[in-house]
Order: sequence, then structure tokens, then C-alpha cells
Amino acid sequence: MDLTGLPAVTCPAEGEPSALLILAHGAGAGQKHPFMVASARGLAARGIDVVTFDFPYMAAKRGAPDRPPVLERAFHDVVSAARSWSRANRLFIGGKSMGGRMATHLGAEGLEGLRGIVVLGYPLHPPGKPDQLRVAHLPAITAPLLIVQGERDVFGSPAELAPHVAAMKADVTVHAVQGGDHSLIPRSAKGKGVHDEILDVIAAWMKM
Repeated sequence: MDLTGLPAVTCPAEGEPSALLILAHGAGAGQKHPFMVASARGLAARGIDVVTFDFPYMAAKRGAPDRPPVLERAFHDVVSAARSWSRANRLFIGGKSMGGRMATHLGAEGLEGLRGIVVLGYPLHPPGKPDQLRVAHLPAITAPLLIVQGERDVFGSPAELAPHVAAMKADVTVHAVQGGDHSLIPRSAKGKGVHDEILDVIAAWMKM
């Protein structure tokens, strides 16, 4: 599927969709990364229409991410196109790491009709640089927010997120993944089971 010039993949919900989720990728891997593919398919199996896409730099196979205004514009364009594709009337946006951060940017701008934001590993700060916080826009968000964060995430642990979440006006839920790093999945034999649990949490939260 081609949405506004960007390659995108649609994962229709099994049965009548309860919601539409546009899910953006992280900085280092596009929508075809196994985590993105498994997340989209898993949420579709849980009754959610899912659209993933590649940001312009990823589609052009450039190494460095585009500047935030370019990422935000691309995200907006995909949201508009996806709304026409899906039968669901409840809109959610989100993403992995950088993609989730861009979703919060759209939320801070007051995206029309937005029911909630799902962030998979919020990049609170660069690794080893806890003073370089990415939080200035967070208080402007009014839509409900779900953050799934690994307890060992070097980009910011749930404990580091806590004071910034407390300062927000929005209804924020932080789901901590025990033993998880920025990939969210612990390096153990239970990895697949943990991913399924995360998808269960997301689907249940979106249906509230």
C-alpha cells in the first residue's frame, strides 16, 4: 500500500475493528523489523486495525533520521490516509522509541479526534545523558497516554519517567516490563511470551 508517497503496510483487524492504530518505527529500523511486524500482526489479531509506515529517510535508505518537522509531517499524512482506509472510528497513534516520541509531538499539537497514544520505549534522554531530557512538549498532551517501558531501559527507566508523568495533565499509564531493556523484551526464553503480554496490555488499554 502506498500512503501519500510513503510505503505503508496495513494489517486489518480480525473481525470488526475496535480501533485504528498508526504505529511508527524507531530510529534505527523500519516497519519491516520483526518487532514492528509482530506487533502489527498481534494487535490486528486482537481486533485492531494497524497501519505501519516508513519515515522518508528510511524509505530513501538514508542513515540519519529526518528532522522532527519532517517526521511529524509524514506522520500527519499517514494518519489522514489511514483514516480513509480503516472502518474504525477510534483513532490511536504510537510507535517504538523515536516513532513513539513523534506520536507524542502530534498529541501535543492537538491532533483532531485522537483517542490515545501508545509509546513503546519512550526515549526520555540519550543513553548516558540524563540531563538531555525530551519532555518540554509533554505537558501539552491532553489525550490518554500508555507508555510501555523496560525497567533496564538506558534511554530512561520507569522510575526516571515518573516525575515527568506526574507533571502531565493527561491520563498516563506506565506499564513497566520486568527485565526489559529498550527493546522491551528480556533476553530470556520467555521473550515471545513477554511480547504477547505487552500486546494484551495495549489492546486492553485501547478498548477502555
